[in-house]
Amino acid sequence: MVWNTLKPSSKNMRLWQLALLVFGLAVWQLLSRDQKIAFFLGEPLQVAGRIWSWFLPWAWPPGGLFPEGLAGRADIYKHLATTLLETVLAFGIGTVGGLACGLWLALAPTASAILAPYIKAANAMPRVILAPIFALWFGLGVWSKVALAVTLVFFVVFFNVYQGVREVSPVVLANARMLGANPRQLLRTVYLPSAMSWVFSSLHTSVGLAFVGAVVGEYLGSARGVGYLILQAEGTFDVNTVFAGIVVLTVCALVLDALVGLAERRLMRWQPRAAVSETL
Repeated sequence: MVWNTLKPSSKNMRLWQLALLVFGLAVWQLLSRDQKIAFFLGEPLQVAGRIWSWFLPWAWPPGGLFPEGLAGRADIYKHLATTLLETVLAFGIGTVGGLACGLWLALAPTASAILAPYIKAANAMPRVILAPIFALWFGLGVWSKVALAVTLVFFVVFFNVYQGVREVSPVVLANARMLGANPRQLLRTVYLPSAMSWVFSSLHTSVGLAFVGAVVGEYLGSARGVGYLILQAEGTFDVNTVFAGIVVLTVCALVLDALVGLAERRLMRWQPRAAVSETL
């Protein structure tokens, strides 16, 4: 009877997820009691202290549990605002560009056939190597990081939109044409609804890639940003600050992903969803 109550279900799934997180942190803290392991993996309490000193420096307990270190001197709001600006700009530009190009080439077979080898080549290229070129073109400011992140976001959205439009049911398309739908009406009522589930699937992936592009760009040349802060911590072997930066970036990525999910639920109300999808 007790096991049936504790058995994972839609009602207590969040509790199980929280329990898994607590268990993982507890194991991490126990392992970090060995200083050799702590040197490479850090300590959860110290990581929490770094984050506390970033966002609540005025509440820092003098001589308290967590040493202030590099994190206490970091202006996290300046660094975080820079990284978020780069990420949001790259996410928006890459999404709009991928959506427009995906729709265009999916509805223009001739142009698609001509450009196919070049698109495949551009997608196959390891785009991180473009970072020095973008730094040369746009300088070490925000736009070189945005350009790098756009190249990561664009192709994910592009291929999903392209595939979504190409997989429109021929029967639905034929019926819409029989009813007299013009090309604009077909785009609005057939092609776009068909591609929307593909679009939002790509957007969930693109959120993380936008952060990757911004942070990698900051690694390779920047004077501010969370990636720059992590790089500085790596130079002093401050693994706790590195993990603190990773946690902050992860939380920001989850918040942006939640906003994408909110937009998806509002725009995709017509689409039935499985119960497990709602849980995730």
